[in-house]
Amino acid sequence: MLKRLIDIIFSTMGLIVLSPILLVIAVLIKKEDSGQVFYRGVRIGKYGKPFRIFKFKTMDTNADKIGGPSTADDDPRITKIGRFIRKYKFDELPQLINVLRGEMSLVGPRPEVLLYVNMFTQEEKKILDVKPGITDWASLWNSDEGAILAGSPDPEKTYMEKIRPEKIRLQLKYVKEWSFWVDLRIIFQTLKTIVSR
Repeated sequence: MLKRLIDIIFSTMGLIVLSPILLVIAVLIKKEDSGQVFYRGVRIGKYGKPFRIFKFKTMDTNADKIGGPSTADDDPRITKIGRFIRKYKFDELPQLINVLRGEMSLVGPRPEVLLYVNMFTQEEKKILDVKPGITDWASLWNSDEGAILAGSPDPEKTYMEKIRPEKIRLQLKYVKEWSFWVDLRIIFQTLKTIVSR
């Protein structure tokens, strides 16, 4: 109950305080590409329930139809403004809407696409016992996934071999060790990481 209350308070405050930045980003995206401002891909939430995530669009229209879900920094599908937005994680800010709606939490395992969730072992399915979040231990460990995938001839294979195993381990660690204080530590460390960019 406390976690949900914090999510509501901080997502509301965040959306209000950041609204000028969100508006500027939306205008820049619209100026570069007259299509949609948001990317609304399907992600898997708590107990395996699917939902549509809010992210600023950083890739060409129909990018999901011409490539996999793993995106390297040098992916040609990324737009010019998209590169800047992704570098500073501005594309993730609209997920505060998902938090306010109760589909996500500020802190929790990053929501995955169905393809990767279907690969979960019985043990890994425990990740779905909590709401997905905007940030977690895995996000802090690997705050720039695109940089690791950059230059790879097969980003999907690189993701599966170099990123996913540790990401899963850290997500399970979060589920097993969750507490209010753990969430606070993750939030402060996330803010520190963003500022240091």
